Amino acid sequence: MDKPSSKLEQNIDRAGNLGVSVFHRLALFGIGAATAWAAGEKFVSLIIAGTVGIPDLLLLFIYLEIGAMVGIYFKTNHMPVRFLLYIAITALTRHLVEVLSYSPMNLWDLAVTGGTILVVSIAVVVIRYASAKFPSRHGDDPEIR
Repeated sequence: MDKPSSKLEQNIDRAGNLGVSVFHRLALFGIGAATAWAAGEKFVSLIIAGTVGIPDLLLLFIYLEIGAMVGIYFKTNHMPVRFLLYIAITALTRHLVEVLSYSPMNLWDLAVTGGTILVVSIAVVVIRYASAKFPSRHGDDPEIR
């Protein structure tokens, strides 16, 4: 990247970088707060209902993964793509359990949903292998990859 040629350009770059950083932090704080709110609301509704099902537990796991992803981004300034894939796997599993619990699913829908879970799971394995074989040059914590 070319270096700015004037003091004004340097100040504009610094201001832009600060603006992006502030936006990221505020957005992450908002996402984290909304996730905590949603998880708390769900937890209270489960206590009031006096019953918990597998879809409810899977939804709480989705909230947990979103919270972990936000926390990791705050600590490392990197977005762990694997966590998005874990959320997708959990959401697809929740969908599968929920649909099968309340209505019969045709075999094609079952196969497509199961196949999608398999494809996303393979993507996780590929990403884990690639991050171990070709580590990032950013000094990422190996526990986060």
